[in-house]
Amino acid sequence: MRTDSVADRAHTHDDMSRRALLWIAAACGVLGAIVTLAVAEVVAYFVAAASSPLFAVGSWIVDLAPAGFKEWIIHTFGTSDKPVLFVSLGILLLVLALLVGLLEYLRPPLGSVALAVIGTVAALAVVTRPGASVVWIAPTVVGVVVGVIMLRGSIDRMRRWRRAETTDRRVPSSEPLLARRSFLRYVGVGAGIALVVGIGARAINAGSAAVTAVRNAVKLPKPAIAAPPVPAGASLNVQGLSPFVTPADQFYRIDTALQVPALNSDDWKLHIGGMVDHEVDITFAELLALPLTEHMLTLACVSNEVGGDLVGNAMWLGYPIRELLKKAGPQQGADMVLSRSSDGFTAGTPLDVLTDDNTDALLAVGMNGAPLPLEHGFPVRMVVPGLYGYVSATKWVVELTVTRFSKAIGYWTDKGWSERGPVKTASRIDTPKDGASIKTGTRAIAGVAWDQHTGISKVEVRVNNGDWQTARLADSVSADTWRQWVVEWNAPKGSHTIEVRATNADGHTQTSTQAPPAPNGATGWHTIHVSAA
Repeated sequence: MRTDSVADRAHTHDDMSRRALLWIAAACGVLGAIVTLAVAEVVAYFVAAASSPLFAVGSWIVDLAPAGFKEWIIHTFGTSDKPVLFVSLGILLLVLALLVGLLEYLRPPLGSVALAVIGTVAALAVVTRPGASVVWIAPTVVGVVVGVIMLRGSIDRMRRWRRAETTDRRVPSSEPLLARRSFLRYVGVGAGIALVVGIGARAINAGSAAVTAVRNAVKLPKPAIAAPPVPAGASLNVQGLSPFVTPADQFYRIDTALQVPALNSDDWKLHIGGMVDHEVDITFAELLALPLTEHMLTLACVSNEVGGDLVGNAMWLGYPIRELLKKAGPQQGADMVLSRSSDGFTAGTPLDVLTDDNTDALLAVGMNGAPLPLEHGFPVRMVVPGLYGYVSATKWVVELTVTRFSKAIGYWTDKGWSERGPVKTASRIDTPKDGASIKTGTRAIAGVAWDQHTGISKVEVRVNNGDWQTARLADSVSADTWRQWVVEWNAPKGSHTIEVRATNADGHTQTSTQAPPAPNGATGWHTIHVSAA
């Protein structure tokens, strides 16, 4: 019995050792992945910041993802869509790295081969990025080579440690201790250097600190055409109501850039070409020297759900796009301008909207009295009244191509969204919030309504399918901005359903028909449920 007990304990110890070895081998795979990414970031510093495989793979996934999946992501996570993607990508890389380590230990050299295959996929993603050249694969290739060396080196040292541990333990020896120290020193130093160097290189490649310094040094000129003063009556001062002007740090951000483009305004240039009589190039300094226009404008994302928060109102400073297009001279037959961002995003905007003398479509350089924030398009972006952003509001814009809708197609149009995206009349209840518990008695129901370039003439609210009550509207600033509204309501005890609808300046009232954002904007009345006690 005693002999069996000893044997059982030895067997259990061996099983635990095997499990521990598998976890250590998997960790070696993670080390190999960390080294691969770190080395790639360092090499990318010398090649091109955009040649980093991490963001290239993420952008590739975004481009290849079905439109319906992207819409679900935006609907579910809103402006947190990019952090969610990064976390998901990180989990995927972690799982792959763990498998690489296990394969290298159990079936060498399959782990190294798997890491090389993953690197090949990453290199393919890199060379498909806008502006990429063949040399852009260098960071990925060098990173994978060094990563494989680190992977094999750590696994080899682990094997030596294992062999030293399993020698005849009746013979005293320092070999197990030395082997273990060799392994731990190798992986510890490798991981430490990789993390420090990789994070540093990533920060440099992002370039945000340097570009932020450049942005902070920009002095915007006073507008040649200033926006009319915002009347005091434009704000109703109701608690819980969205402010008339949305602060830049609270303004929604939906775009395809996983890494905010770091464009130095000193190097920025816009090219206008295509079906034009004269190609036009303009630098940032030349743009600032032009007579700039100030315009208050509400922007809305086509992905905004009924009652959603992917909409904001800001004061923009820029130069009318129509004036630059006049200089270029669009040719007969052209009906679209394809704008391109530095990150490859494109949008197709109707030419007649951009050349309309009554539409303040701007190449914007300022937002709420300051240079554009990096995440909102610094140094230059487009803002166009009356159109959803996916067909007009190109950030980090570097090119305008005059063409035809039959010859060119924008990024989102290629994924099932409508070719043209005029905004729809919309309204939202800001207070009370859906699901809120409120006190009985008089309280405000308030929110905002918008129909850019047409304007809002009336907002109505009803409770529990009763009669529609006309809301009191704040003063209108222009047809291009949202309007605040409020209704005083005597809330009785119980559960209540509150609905809102708006009517635009042309007399069109929002439809009650519920429709999702795709393919050209959501419809329906914003409805909330509250309980009063």
